[in-house]
Amino acid sequence: MMPNLIDKIGDWNPQLLRELKGRLKFFNVAIAVATSLLLQLVVFLYQFRDFPGDKYPLTSTYCSLRQVYEQQQKQVYQQSNQSKITDFNNFLSKNFCSANEIDWQLWWRDHWEYIFLSLSVIFVFTLLVAGTYLLINDLAKEESRGTLNFIRLSPQSETSILTGKLLGVPSLVYLVILVAVPLHLLAGRSAKIAFSYILSYYAILAASCIFFYSAALLFGLVTRWFSGFQPWLGSGAVLLLLFIVMGFASSSNHSLNNSTAWLRLFAPWDTINYLFPNLLRVYNGSPVKNVEFFYIPLGKNVVSVVGFHLLNLGLGSYGILQALKRSFRNPQASIITKRQSYLFVAFCQVMMWGFSLQYWRNYSRFNEYVAQNLVFLALYNLVLLLSLIAVLSPHRQDVQDWARYRHQDVSSHKSVWQDLIWAEKSPALVAIAINLTIVTIPWLVWIALTSVFDTEYSDNFDKLKVLLAVALSISIIMIYATIAQLILLLKTPKRSFWAIGTIGTVTFLPPIILELLGISSWNHPTVWLFSTFPWAAIQYSGATTIFMAFLAQLSVLALLNFQLTKQVRLAGESATKALLAGR
Repeated sequence: MMPNLIDKIGDWNPQLLRELKGRLKFFNVAIAVATSLLLQLVVFLYQFRDFPGDKYPLTSTYCSLRQVYEQQQKQVYQQSNQSKITDFNNFLSKNFCSANEIDWQLWWRDHWEYIFLSLSVIFVFTLLVAGTYLLINDLAKEESRGTLNFIRLSPQSETSILTGKLLGVPSLVYLVILVAVPLHLLAGRSAKIAFSYILSYYAILAASCIFFYSAALLFGLVTRWFSGFQPWLGSGAVLLLLFIVMGFASSSNHSLNNSTAWLRLFAPWDTINYLFPNLLRVYNGSPVKNVEFFYIPLGKNVVSVVGFHLLNLGLGSYGILQALKRSFRNPQASIITKRQSYLFVAFCQVMMWGFSLQYWRNYSRFNEYVAQNLVFLALYNLVLLLSLIAVLSPHRQDVQDWARYRHQDVSSHKSVWQDLIWAEKSPALVAIAINLTIVTIPWLVWIALTSVFDTEYSDNFDKLKVLLAVALSISIIMIYATIAQLILLLKTPKRSFWAIGTIGTVTFLPPIILELLGISSWNHPTVWLFSTFPWAAIQYSGATTIFMAFLAQLSVLALLNFQLTKQVRLAGESATKALLAGR
């Protein structure tokens, strides 16, 4: 029977068979099973440190007389008689709850709930952190041994190879979890937790594994220069994300009425805490219950919460898998195409704005909430656009090939503008401009429809100045994109390093220097208008000053694009023509 099963696995997915044969050896399996059993025993026994013994206090949780003695204790303390308080405390210290007065049924239920919740947390950390480490480490080893190129040249499809990696590489981690699943199910049922909630937890855990494992493979493919540090960096980032979101989920003060709620959905804690409110000890109620998406109440029932979480993880995993297929066969290609970038940016805007537009229950703080949401949106979009500049901008050889041989592709009959919009090897300026347009449209609609800028709290913070600030942001991002493309057209080595370093410096260094020098946005607003964050200065600047700053940035952008056009034309010249011209 076993050989037949192995043959079927090999026929279905040869890569999976290769991974399983290398890992599921007797010693490895025995260690994994023993580790899982030992872990379950430790979790089961740890709760017994609070087992009600012969000296169980009368005011403890499971003593049925607790309420009586707590009421007496309260009355004694209200009398403020020190001698009576001392006598009562001595009585409590010398008398204990008898065994027949202990609610053993409640204790065992809480004990099983503790086991279930503890295993739930262990499952998340073990699968996501350990699995991520193993996947990235496996790719790093394949790359160092040179076997990854052989896999790329195999007749298997990208989907088959990647599926084999996802299922096979963390197989021992899966085994550790599978051995613990029976105890987890038993604990859940004994703790009176609905079976549908337990199944929902497993669905979220499986979807989270697919998302993080796909992201781990992509990270391993695009960060080959990190060498042996890759696994620690990737798994460490996942561990940090889980701890940060767990901290947010364990505090009812951190609401989900801004765009950060979307990023938190990629870690499972908020939704798992909705299913099991005692998981993170949030006794005041989970913020997920009040979450909305474009004013649609998602937190009203478990179906909408779990369904939206699975949809978010599913769409994220699908996008990463598309990038994986593209990067696997051609490591030198960009992660996504220009066409995919337009869809990706539009999707990000829908998700971020959806969580930003929620009903504010505390309307007296309406302006504070709006300002907070706008800051989050601006920062996230800045990071998104800078990342797209790094991903979409082609290098010198690609631009040279496009400029030199574009006219030879007579079959397509594409214009230059069509190439700039869709072609991978063409300069990315038009694509960045289109993505900027996609980002800007929701802002323009918001500014046109809302009256938040015309309130008594806004002083001289009017819509015209906000529109000019949007224009300033667009122009500065286009300047950064042009500078990055110019650097990537140079003949110097490590162009990517210089481009990233330059853009990072011009983006973040000037505001830091201004703050260190005490040049604040309210005292010197004109200087801040030329920084990456002009929003900080628009309230303290006149509309004319903002418009002049915009014209100055347009002039710089025009000069940079003139130089870029010249460089692209020179790159497209044939070698013979360049030689005759003396270049």
